[in-house]
Amino acid sequence: MAYLGEPVPTVPQPWPSGPCDRSGPWLTTAPGPSDRSRAVLFGRDGTLLQDVSCNGDPAMVHPTAGIRAALAALRAAGFALGVLSNQPAVARGMLGRGQVDAIQARAELLLGPVDVWAVCPHGSHDGCACRMPDPSLVTAACRALGLPPARVTVIGCADSVIAAALAAGAHAIRVREAGRPPHPACPPCTLTACPSAEDPAEAAALLLRR
Repeated sequence: MAYLGEPVPTVPQPWPSGPCDRSGPWLTTAPGPSDRSRAVLFGRDGTLLQDVSCNGDPAMVHPTAGIRAALAALRAAGFALGVLSNQPAVARGMLGRGQVDAIQARAELLLGPVDVWAVCPHGSHDGCACRMPDPSLVTAACRALGLPPARVTVIGCADSVIAAALAAGAHAIRVREAGRPPHPACPPCTLTACPSAEDPAEAAALLLRR
């Protein structure tokens, strides 16, 4: 059994039955208006959750180490919370919308409510506008929260997530991917000048000190 902080092996997933609507982005929002004046958007795989390739099985959803405490501290400080994710496995026919929704529901059961989930269901050759590093997924999440990008910070481990945040005009904090060995002093973001942190908990602490 995996535990927090342990890499989870890739497992084959069943192919979804029936047609899948890939119009996007897919946005799932919490009911009711948000009265938060600031928000944090997390990259999903490798930052919020341990990265399991093409995962459509809720039993394989495992939060990264320290993420529960980070989310609780941010909620208590008045931040709205969201998640960003490219899911090219949908474009390849390996996952359907129901499986993506099931992963999100399981994550919320383990970690608490999320104000917005923003998912790109396209592949790299689909020519969509919402696949990170394009900024549209970030701006769509910001609109769903009713906040300008300048009031939003994106925390992620992937170049594409950080690039999308900065292109959208949001703030960004780069973290090390869960399960990867630490670098000798976590290097600064190579895309442009932005803060870096060892993990989401440290990134949350940076935000709370501002």
